[in-house]
Amino acid sequence: MKIAWMLAILLLLGAQAQAGVSGRIVLGAQPVAGFQYYAGKRVWGELKVGDALALIRETDNAYDANAIRIEWHGEKLGYVPRAGNEDLVKLLDKGLKVSGRIINLHDGRSHWQRILFEVLLEE
Repeated sequence: MKIAWMLAILLLLGAQAQAGVSGRIVLGAQPVAGFQYYAGKRVWGELKVGDALALIRETDNAYDANAIRIEWHGEKLGYVPRAGNEDLVKLLDKGLKVSGRIINLHDGRSHWQRILFEVLLEE
């Protein structure tokens, strides 16, 4: 099923390129993992819904071979959750441009609910 999903995305991108259409495909939404350990608390007051996030592959991560770091204005906020990064890593490793965007900020106690972001596949 995962391979079919990735092939569909690649075919869609190819069709968009041939048609001269550019844009983004929303691949899903997830929380930021590890928010409590990085700059999230320090920059919390500056974060806004709609802010762009950089998704950066960490090939040398000692804890997760598929680690994808999430940055906002160069500040490390955390990681794409391990349970959701395997397919995303394949796209990044193929050289496709993948980014993120904040879609919800929750000022609650649970660090898993603080930032919800959507993953975007860019043309």
